[in-house]
Amino acid sequence: MADTTEHQVRTSIHAGGEWRAAVSGATREIFDPADALPFAVVAEGDEKDADLAVAAARRAFDEGPWPHTPVTERAALLRRVAGLLVRDREELGLLESRDAGKTVEEGRVDIDCVADAFRYFADLVAGEAPGRVVDAGSTDVHSVVVHEPVGVCAMITPWNYPLLQASWKIAPALAAGNTFVVKPSEITPLTTAALIGLLTEAGLPAGVANIVTGPGHTVGARLAEHPDVDLVSFTGGLVSGTKVAEAAAPTVKKVALELGGKNPNVVFADSCATEEGFDTAVDQALNAAFIHSGQVCSAGARLIVEESVRDRFVTELARRAERIRLGRGTADGVECGPLVSEQQRDKIEAYVASALKEGAVLRSGGKRPEPSAERPEAGYFYEPTVLDHCHREMRVVREEVFGPVLTVETFRTEDEAVALANDTEYGLAGAVWTADAGRARRVAGRLRHGTVWINDFHPYLPQAEWGGFGKSGVGRELGPAGLAEYRETKHIYQNLAPKPVRWFAG
Repeated sequence: MADTTEHQVRTSIHAGGEWRAAVSGATREIFDPADALPFAVVAEGDEKDADLAVAAARRAFDEGPWPHTPVTERAALLRRVAGLLVRDREELGLLESRDAGKTVEEGRVDIDCVADAFRYFADLVAGEAPGRVVDAGSTDVHSVVVHEPVGVCAMITPWNYPLLQASWKIAPALAAGNTFVVKPSEITPLTTAALIGLLTEAGLPAGVANIVTGPGHTVGARLAEHPDVDLVSFTGGLVSGTKVAEAAAPTVKKVALELGGKNPNVVFADSCATEEGFDTAVDQALNAAFIHSGQVCSAGARLIVEESVRDRFVTELARRAERIRLGRGTADGVECGPLVSEQQRDKIEAYVASALKEGAVLRSGGKRPEPSAERPEAGYFYEPTVLDHCHREMRVVREEVFGPVLTVETFRTEDEAVALANDTEYGLAGAVWTADAGRARRVAGRLRHGTVWINDFHPYLPQAEWGGFGKSGVGRELGPAGLAEYRETKHIYQNLAPKPVRWFAG
């Protein structure tokens, strides 16, 4: 994999098959959120670097071999990349931990999922028919619908799952025959740069894969508006996503946006009728809210629990939340790492303060933890927080907090549960906990969310499309629809026995 020492990371821009520094010579320090100390340096690109990378991707698409490479060969390359990811799993998992603050185990799982994504899209394209024949009603006509690559794809990825989110875009784009420029988050760019190195090692032609490290307001904005970019795919916040869509509109390029969520976790009392059921529902509520310190677009940040079990459920939930072990993600036994930045922690503190002012009851957390050997005082740590007696008018319930904060609402009837769960501008994901199979299907069918889990939370399948309703965005990732995002459809109509039509006198 690509070397991630300070010297090598400084040349983190890759365009046209070459690693180089930013045109301006600017650099950025990358900080470990566990101790706020810099541990790497990357190039700080700007609009000029974005232009150079797009030009390289354009040449590679218009003049290079990749768009015309047989799908079997493209699939074979994707499988080689998956093998390289497995080879470098430990190193990449550690790098993801230091970069994003998550535990090493979470980082390892991420790398496994990235490899799975490359394998899935390799298998998907390798097994496809070359085209869909359309019956034209005549033996003299051969009509077929075929798929072609979109062209040059711009990919703007978030800081919480740097490599995983990049892979959900890069793997299908390459499988379809596109070239691309990826801009990772400026604060977590290291594993994405490493992936570009692995693509090169696997034999991807020069110019197909390009990366520009730098801020969104320069690099990201330029990629979104660039006339030579045919598609822009963005994962991040609603405000930034709106700007991407606006920038892309004048050139009428394809746009895919995944903009986050405010996800309900609905717990019916019957799911807690046994001790095992109760324990499982509580455990999964913790997992839903606090994995990666809640910095997950699909986090189950809204617990909506039936009134008859509410007191017992929330009491046990808060007790367990207080026992979650916070610390540096690379330390043994740590269950939650720090938030990604000081700015993110300040945002979380403001949300909690606002909730308490609006009447929420603090059941656990709500503050920075005491420093320890595995929690340096300078690190961006915040305790897992449970806020009880919440209601829809609170900002903490309406807005995406993106941190270790769980709000609790209650319901009495199934209709009320559905109404609460759907009472959000977002519609990314949600879950239903019940022992009643009929109720499970009914409620899942009524929820306006792109993914609904029943008696589970957070699993995803590469074969299943991922996306949301409402302000959670447009477009889909993963599954056949994720591949379709990176394709254009062409209808080829061949007349095997052409004759004059005689529409006009002559």
